[in-house]
Amino acid sequence: MTTIEKQLAELAAREAIRELPQRYCDCVWRDDVDGLANLFTADASFITVIGEINMTVSGRDNIRDMFAKALNIQPRPYIHNHVFDLVADGFASGRAYLDLRSARNNMEFLGAGYYEDEYMATPEGWKFHTRKFTALRMDELPDGLVDD
Repeated sequence: MTTIEKQLAELAAREAIRELPQRYCDCVWRDDVDGLANLFTADASFITVIGEINMTVSGRDNIRDMFAKALNIQPRPYIHNHVFDLVADGFASGRAYLDLRSARNNMEFLGAGYYEDEYMATPEGWKFHTRKFTALRMDELPDGLVDD
């Protein structure tokens, strides 16, 4: 691979990775559970840390089921400060920061936190392989995070 081809491949990877958190938020806004799940690798993990709650969901189908429950609070995310590094061929890691509003409550502040991500290149494009959300504040918990 020539230097130009390598640079072009890196730029394409960076753009695809940069778009993942944006697509994630777009899917949440539209309650597109299938779209959310398809942003993850088949063997992905989604980790949630909210105070004493530390929950891990593994596998795309289980992640989809988690989102189907969690979107009950009608979150409207605003993602920003996305930074990442290409770690190796086909792998990257990064962070993104989140302000969260509630569509159910007149767009009032709902919470804030950050994501720590691992990204993986797949035949279908770049995907989240691991996504860990740490809440710094969460005023309402989504279904599935507390016992009923």
